[in-house]
Amino acid sequence: MSSGHAFVSFAGRALLALIFILAGWQKITGHEMTVSYMQAYGVPGALLPLVILVELGGGLAILLGIFTRIAALALAGFCLVSGAIFHGDFADNVQLALFLKNLAMAGGLLLLFANGPGAWALRGTSPET
Repeated sequence: MSSGHAFVSFAGRALLALIFILAGWQKITGHEMTVSYMQAYGVPGALLPLVILVELGGGLAILLGIFTRIAALALAGFCLVSGAIFHGDFADNVQLALFLKNLAMAGGLLLLFANGPGAWALRGTSPET
């Protein structure tokens, strides 16, 4: 793998990871507000620790290149489920755009699952990463 390809793979991972790391951190710092938001959509607030683990933990795993494929698959599923729950009002153009953003992120994560983390990863490119 060329150094340019390795850099681009890492940059792609970092850009995908950033939104999840920030979202997970925001859920920690805005815990009560996030619980209220979840409950307004019929999602139990007790699931918030799991959501934080998936977003923050999965985002950090992808950034570092550890358990990359597992994290990518989990986050892709998370994007699809959360998009359907929280952004399913397609009559609202903002919600439609947010839903499509979730679909695009899921697509990128599925590519990461299929291709692995690349050379600049703590666990390399072996099948289990």
